[in-house]
Amino acid sequence: MNTPPLRLSQLFLRTLREDPSDSEAANHRLLVRAGYLRRAAPGVHAWLPLGRRVLDAVEHVLRTELAAIGGQEVALPVADPDRLAGVLALLRAEISSYRDLPVTLFQIQPVVREESRPRGGLLRAREYVAHHAWSFDIDSDGLQSAYNRHRALYMRLLERVGLDYRIVAAPAGAGEHAEHFLAATETGEDVYVTCGACDYAAASAAVRAGELPIEAIRSRGPAPAPEEVDTPDTPTIESLADRLGVPTSATLKNLLLTATAPDGTREVVAVGVPGDREVDLARVEAALAPARVELFTDADFAEHPGLVRGYIGPQGLAGKAFRYLADPRIAPGTAWVTGANAPGRHVRNLVAGRDFAPERYVDLVHVRDDDPCPACGGRLRLHQGIAVARIARLGRRAGPTGVVVLGRDGRNERVAVGSYALGVTRLIGAIVEQHHDEAGICWPPAAAPADVHLVAAGRAEGVAAAAERLAAEAGAAGLRVLIDDRAAVSAGVKFADAELLGLPVIVVVGRGLAAGLVEIRDRRAGTRSEVALPAAVAAVRSIVSA
Repeated sequence: MNTPPLRLSQLFLRTLREDPSDSEAANHRLLVRAGYLRRAAPGVHAWLPLGRRVLDAVEHVLRTELAAIGGQEVALPVADPDRLAGVLALLRAEISSYRDLPVTLFQIQPVVREESRPRGGLLRAREYVAHHAWSFDIDSDGLQSAYNRHRALYMRLLERVGLDYRIVAAPAGAGEHAEHFLAATETGEDVYVTCGACDYAAASAAVRAGELPIEAIRSRGPAPAPEEVDTPDTPTIESLADRLGVPTSATLKNLLLTATAPDGTREVVAVGVPGDREVDLARVEAALAPARVELFTDADFAEHPGLVRGYIGPQGLAGKAFRYLADPRIAPGTAWVTGANAPGRHVRNLVAGRDFAPERYVDLVHVRDDDPCPACGGRLRLHQGIAVARIARLGRRAGPTGVVVLGRDGRNERVAVGSYALGVTRLIGAIVEQHHDEAGICWPPAAAPADVHLVAAGRAEGVAAAAERLAAEAGAAGLRVLIDDRAAVSAGVKFADAELLGLPVIVVVGRGLAAGLVEIRDRRAGTRSEVALPAAVAAVRSIVSA
């Protein structure tokens, strides 16, 4: 296929020499500087022609892979925030029997979400492009097969676009199973863990408490009765621990929240964790879903005068003044120092299971380095990454979130559902985070807006004509060509733009032309070589297809 070259002399493109003032991540800084996108509003971006070609390239790879596993594309209303409900409504209207299954539907569309603090360029945006797919099967075996196909599909996609990624266990609802695909990068906001002693890997929010060091506490025998003590001027866990001469891990920290149900009903919830740990609000929200969770405010304390700020304890209040959830580390038989529910006073020797009882135990704290591995008891290590995709087996869902069809035996059966999602623009941001240097972007071929950047350098006789002939030859060979044919631009500016734009191969037609040579630059490898002009296209193809 002979594709005409893109011409920089005609392209709607302006590169910038300075970083944008609001840039905070490499993908934002470089995509704006290179003219791939422009900020339209906080968390919203306009995609310029080269950026649109990157989107097209990634979407093409994705659609090709989806077609290979039998995916069929649909377009649901953009304004519908519950995409699963929308596709389930379609399914109920169109199928009635097991003979209509299996079915895999997908869409690739813009998504708008409420994002209070958009940041990181494409990594946390208010408006983005996302892929969602759903598999529908008559039985669990079919669901597992569909899950495996989508898992392999995402692996192929991420490998084709050159992403260094990890697959980790993800938080999931009861009866579900989910995994995240994370791009490994120090700039990512998503945290995952690995174990140094086994192959365990999970998103931090999916880690469950491992073997907890509570037997030593139990073996000391019954704890004394609770004892109230004066603790003035102890506004923090650290100051309390110092005053009483105990480690912060021996204190019980109780955080007050309000949980608002979908019908507007509000209730007070307290969560208890060891004083040396931080509460993970995402885990709390998952435990209380679908309620919306917010931290206690001054107005909340005014509304509940019996709850003393800074001196909350569960004794006498759990199950009465508030629902009480506790981290598994607050195990039955463990003794704690905590608030006495009176100003300036705390209580010693408060024993879980004897003096207070949580409504239930839930993993509530942020994971940290050296926590025990839930699988083998080894030591966990934290890493940063960018979550780019999620796959989940939702199973046979009942009620309004399920679909019922006529089964093989003539009885109604619930359809087994799988859910698969990938942030297309977030993936592009992750690619740039992993593939750049000080000069600019280094696109992997499958995500690049073109294969080769042809630079006609200098004004020597025959340079421009040779570059045009080479562009035509490369196009005839099926390569996507961007040619810098700007006559009034210096060679230095052309070279700087070529590195900033970051196409896989840069071909310089310039001073070597007198000897019949052109320079080939492999942008990602950072290598340069001179080849004979007739061999240039073959050299480019070998780099692009590597």
